[in-house]
Amino acid sequence: MARIDQTENWRERHAPTLTTFEQLAFEAYIHLPEEFRKLTTDLTIEVADFPSDDVFEDMALETPFDLLGLFEGRGIGERFTLETGELPNRIILYRRPILDYWAENDETLGDIITHVLIHEIGHHFGLSDDDMERIEASVEHLGG
Repeated sequence: MARIDQTENWRERHAPTLTTFEQLAFEAYIHLPEEFRKLTTDLTIEVADFPSDDVFEDMALETPFDLLGLFEGRGIGERFTLETGELPNRIILYRRPILDYWAENDETLGDIITHVLIHEIGHHFGLSDDDMERIEASVEHLGG
């Protein structure tokens, strides 16, 4: 999945925008195993710069950079009946905290977005960390 930029032309580059992040998240999503994606049809994926004030307070975050992504809704194991007015499940990826994490680590931006996306989708399915690691390894193996 990682592609090395050989141009080294950083002088004229800007930080990836919300739109670029959405494209990276979509690219990461389409590279997930098909059987995994088929189960996420009721899931929306969004990108925001930071968690909302409500999320910040509810999760007792110390800084807005503490959260890379968030699953909101009820996981598959909890969805026996739909509540009236229930919104679809969604995943929010937080651009600025992800960029901050990227700047401090030796990982590609695409790999970080894929990792956060798999982790948050894992909450939707109620998967263990081991399950999520296997899915992430299969994405890497598929090669991107």
